[in-house]
This record gives sequence, structure tokens and C-alpha cells, in this order.
Amino acid sequence: MKTINTYAGIGEEFSKLATSKIVLIPVAFDGTSTWQKGADKGPQAFLEASENMELYDIETDTEVYKEGVFLADTISGTDAETVVNEVHDITKKYINRNKFVTIFGGEHSISIGTIRAFNECFSNLTVLHVDAHADLRKEYEGSKYNHACAVYEANTTTNLIQVGIRSMDISEKRTMNEEKVFFAHDMAINEDWMDDVIDLLTSNVFITFDLDALDPSIMPSTGTPEPGGLFYYETLEFLKRVFEEKNVVGFDMVELCPNENEKSSDFLAAKLYYKMLSYKFAENDDDYDTGNSIDDSNPFSKLSKFKSDDDF
Repeated sequence: MKTINTYAGIGEEFSKLATSKIVLIPVAFDGTSTWQKGADKGPQAFLEASENMELYDIETDTEVYKEGVFLADTISGTDAETVVNEVHDITKKYINRNKFVTIFGGEHSISIGTIRAFNECFSNLTVLHVDAHADLRKEYEGSKYNHACAVYEANTTTNLIQVGIRSMDISEKRTMNEEKVFFAHDMAINEDWMDDVIDLLTSNVFITFDLDALDPSIMPSTGTPEPGGLFYYETLEFLKRVFEEKNVVGFDMVELCPNENEKSSDFLAAKLYYKMLSYKFAENDDDYDTGNSIDDSNPFSKLSKFKSDDDF
């Protein structure tokens, strides 16, 4: 396995923690998936693909890597609860250093930890869940830390908005708030679905993006591909609007299940991740403060400050 020390092969001047605005946490875990295994190999495939990208984004006319991207140590393990707790602790550590924290999995169970960390740090949080699957089971196969339970907790502790859903168990209907769910078959005939989603978002938004939300014709390398998904440019249009109109405080990307004979999925994931960073920092001032103080230059706090102690 190739050793990767920096994100996208960027130089040391752009990859130091002290001066980077962005932190990337790889999570190599695939302990609870139930069909195609291999999501634990996703972070490595994503990082290798990222090294082969052009780092100038034409659409935004930016080179977002120059904001600084620190590649954290990879989290791994065999026990889902242990990994979720480690993801929570490390994510929260970097949030508290005023970094824009991003996480690349791994299977979707890791998002239990990421969402928990962001919800503890940001007031009035929306979790924007982009996925083919509802992931609302309270527990599955004897565990509440299963990938099928990824947003069950978020459904009770945050403003959960689900987009692209096209596969679920009937038991999940009892938990689901259907007024906040955008099913793929409805989106296909509703030209205003993006407006409708954005109307339901609060000011602070965390995005959990399962790559199987995308149509398998463009993203075949996932653990559970589902027909009828999102396509690339509609996905970019939607995400760009969310970043422009709301305060995205962080995101995770999960469920890349790499196939040695199919590299386009790895590269799509790499490009989509970089696009999301480009949208976040496209209009950011050059005098961004990477210190520990919370002020208006923090990209999180342009619309809303961190939670106070009274909010915990």
C-alpha cells in the first residue's frame, strides 16, 4: 500500500496543521456492511485519486488547497462502537481548534460519531443527509452502531433533512419525518426540489454525503448501489446553493467501495470532495484567522457562533 503523507500531494507549506484551515480525517472502517465489502479501502483509494487531480477549479476560479489542508492520522478498528467514539473525539478536537473539519470513510456508521461531534459544537444544526438509503433503524443485526443506523440519532437530536432516498425498510416509516424527506422518485418530477430542501435548512448545516446517493451509472463502486440516483451536475448545483445560502460547518463523505478495475468512482469522489471545499472557500477573505479564538473570520461563525456552555 502506498504511503500518503499529505492530501493531494500538496507541499508542506499548505499541509501543516497550525496554518491549515481545513482538516481531513480518513476513517478506514467497514465492520458492519452487509453486502459488498471494501469501504475500509475507500480512504486510500480517494487519497490516491486526489493526487492525480488538477488543483485549479475552473468554476470557482480558485485553488482551494492553498487555504491549507491537514491530513490527520487515519482512524481504523474492528469494533463499530469504538470507532464511532474515536471519530467523535477526534472530530470534536479539531472543531475546537477552529478548523473546517471533513471526514472521508469508510462505511456510513462512522457518521454517528461525526454528527454527534458537530451537534455538540454548533447551535441549531441541520444534518443534510444525501443518500440512497434512509439509515433510520434504531439498531440492526444487534447493534445501534450499524451502517443502517447512521442517522437514527440525528433524527432525534438535529434538524435532519434527507435527500435522494430510494431504498428503506418499512419499519423506518415509524421513525421517519416524511415532511423532511425527499424521495428520489418525487425529485425526478419536481423541478423545485432544491428550493424546497433549502427552505427547510437552518443556518448551520452539516452534510453527510453517502456516495450511493449518486446514480450507479456514474458511481458504481459503492457497497450498495441503487438505480435512480443523482447525476453529477445536478449534485454540484444543489451543493453549491447550500454552501452559498447556508453556513456549512463541515461534511463527511462515505461508502466508496473501490474496485481495482474501475477507477472512475475513486476519481469522482476525489473531485466531489474538492468541489465542496471550493464552494466553501470560494469567497473567503485572505485574512482568515486560524487561531483558537472564535471571531467573525471563522468560516463556521459567519451566521452563528459555536454553542455556549449552556447549550450542552
